[in-house]
Amino acid sequence: MNVTVAEMKANLSEILRKAAAGEDIVVTRHGKPYVKVSAEKPVERLPRIGAFKGQFKIAEDFDVLGPEWDEYIK
Repeated sequence: MNVTVAEMKANLSEILRKAAAGEDIVVTRHGKPYVKVSAEKPVERLPRIGAFKGQFKIAEDFDVLGPEWDEYIK
């Protein structure tokens, strides 16, 4: 697929989606090939839920307030 620089600016999201899906995109400038946009390999994504399980330690008393908070929790 060939697109001009102006078309690339106007439709960037759509063109990048096509490139990510495997389509080679050639961007032209003044009628000549300027750059080629293509997906090299799929982007690996971390799972959202549980991605950091076991990597953080929280102290047993993290929610215990010190005496300086007594006047605020009455």
